[in-house]
Amino acid sequence: MYQQLRRLAGLSGGVLALCLMTAPVAAQGGPKRYAVTHDRALIVTRDVLGQQGFVVVRVETVKGNQVVYYCRGNQGKGKGQGKLEKMVIRRDGDRIVFVETPPAVLLAIDLRIRL
Repeated sequence: MYQQLRRLAGLSGGVLALCLMTAPVAAQGGPKRYAVTHDRALIVTRDVLGQQGFVVVRVETVKGNQVVYYCRGNQGKGKGQGKLEKMVIRRDGDRIVFVETPPAVLLAIDLRIRL
């Protein structure tokens, strides 16, 4: 009886470890694709960046993709603004894909687009 309980405990520990190791792999899909227009994606992106304390410096169209340049807003105490960063909004068929986007910003954009 005691040996059966030990085997069961060992087996359940192994199954638990296997489940925990495969969860991050399952969560890593490809880039998210949204069925919205370029205009809607840009409006949501500007709004989310503004809410998170970023300032949109400029938006350029390069080969059909929209490149959004942004930086951290005024940080106070004479530190000025943060470094210039970029994200790309590209069209993939009839979908919009966000490229080079920080995870926190992408999560907020995802929530806003799905509303």
